Amino acid sequence: MTDVFISYARSTEPQARQIGETLRALGYGVWRDDEIPAHRAYADVIRERLTAAKAVVVVWSAEAVKSEWVQSEADRARAEHKLVQLTVDGTELPMPFDRLQCADITGWSGEADHPGWRKVVSSVAVLTAGGAAAAVPPSAPTARAQPKLSICVLPFANMSGDTEQEYFSDGISEDIITDLSKVAALFVIARNTAFGFKGKSPNVKDVAHQLGVGHVLEGSVRKAGNRVRITAQLIDGASGGHVWAERWDRDLDDIFALQDEISEAIVAALKLKLLPEEKKAIERRGTDNAEAYNIYLMARQHSLSSSEGDPRRNETIVRLCRRAVEIDPGYAQAWALLALGQTLHFFFADNPDGDNGLAAVERAMALDASLAEPHAVKARHLANQGAHDQAAIEIELALRLDPESFEVNSAAAALNFRQRRLEDATRYFEKAMSLMEADLGSPGMLLSCYTALGDEAGLRRAAEIALARSEKALAQEPTNGKAMGFGVNALAALGEGDRAREWIARALLLDPDNRSMRFNFACALNARLGDAEGALSLLEPIFPQASAAFLAHIKADTDIDSLRENPRFRAMIAAAEARLALEQTTATAAK
Repeated sequence: MTDVFISYARSTEPQARQIGETLRALGYGVWRDDEIPAHRAYADVIRERLTAAKAVVVVWSAEAVKSEWVQSEADRARAEHKLVQLTVDGTELPMPFDRLQCADITGWSGEADHPGWRKVVSSVAVLTAGGAAAAVPPSAPTARAQPKLSICVLPFANMSGDTEQEYFSDGISEDIITDLSKVAALFVIARNTAFGFKGKSPNVKDVAHQLGVGHVLEGSVRKAGNRVRITAQLIDGASGGHVWAERWDRDLDDIFALQDEISEAIVAALKLKLLPEEKKAIERRGTDNAEAYNIYLMARQHSLSSSEGDPRRNETIVRLCRRAVEIDPGYAQAWALLALGQTLHFFFADNPDGDNGLAAVERAMALDASLAEPHAVKARHLANQGAHDQAAIEIELALRLDPESFEVNSAAAALNFRQRRLEDATRYFEKAMSLMEADLGSPGMLLSCYTALGDEAGLRRAAEIALARSEKALAQEPTNGKAMGFGVNALAALGEGDRAREWIARALLLDPDNRSMRFNFACALNARLGDAEGALSLLEPIFPQASAAFLAHIKADTDIDSLRENPRFRAMIAAAEARLALEQTTATAAK
């Protein structure tokens, strides 16, 4: 099986061979074009191997930048988000590859600790373990052999006696996962897979066996006033025995030093040595202010635990992040989350006079150019303005910076869906769905994608996930319109039409003016229950208040396709477009 495809020009064949041999020694399946059988056409084999590869390593050189073959292979890898770039002579890269990260291994002769080579190995590890090139559900981890040292950080238990403190214990767990992921010699199970065990009491040996990891970290957090107690224990996955355990009692103001201690203690227990740049990366927290950090964790919990279309959720994120950046104006992550909250509130709440989030985007980018999420937020704005090519560039940058970001994958999915690139949209919605257990939107949108693609198996699986998540959300919040909307679509897709109609009737009594919910009900009636008139009746009250962003989505949604030529529907679209044009003219004149 091919894990890595190596693309190179003839003049760098010796370097390409050394790269391939070194990657094979690390356990990867590697293919170069010196392995083409005599009876096969060159182009056919290249196409097959590019498709099969999980990562494409492009060896840039002065000759390679002039090679149509190398550029073609790199372009395909870039489009499929499995490109790993390196240069062996510092040559300036051609557009658009000069906008992406590229490791410099000039002068490399096989040293494992060469900074450029470590970047290459880290990127290959992410992609071949199910990163940007694949959408692997948390229940189905990759079966390939993991690197020698691997770990799963289970969510730390909240021992504070207050469920409202859950955000803090979750935040500590997530930050430890992030810190350990910066160690190139260590494979760390993704956050969402690890958090699949939250609230359970799994046998640690079973967890290690299921995920194929050598070690498991578990622990607890107790926060009371300005004091915090953290316990952690590292367990050998094979024997179930303790490798290391520790307990810390500190003031909350010492939380950052404490997190550094925990991560470095785990690395030491695994007998790894941190490189200087890895230690520096772990210690880079974004803020030195414990109060700002605590408020940011609250905001992050809200962003992970409810629907992005919920205006109350977005208002809360904005309020909390505003406070965090007031305390620490240099807190880039808080600015990035503020930008997301403001953007979603601007779009979903039809709030044209509010802050659209772009100023916060630019502030976050200026403070930390390595953050992926601001690029994804900027892409939402560009797409909403019709600048899809520019939006795609921002998404590409975001995916290279962080292929495991929920926000980035969600934005990539939405952009592709708007442009009717349904297979690409499906891949990103699948990835986003696997990254956040509370995400209702991705499984809901997958119903539309799989319906349009005619994939019955995919439709049923997405419907089962959407229904389970919707029912869980409704158990916590019975009036959750997003959960009702996607739950109805899931019921309809699963053949439970009568139950779907019961949900619609009940929801409209509770929240008749919820436009997003009404639209999702219309999609269910039209695309899955064959009731065009019922769908039109649900859509009619939406158009007089629909924003430009909402109207753009209605025009793109495949569930509405069969209504496009309906005179009643066309009249609704025309009236909405005329209203929006008049509003734009009036606003321009007022300036």
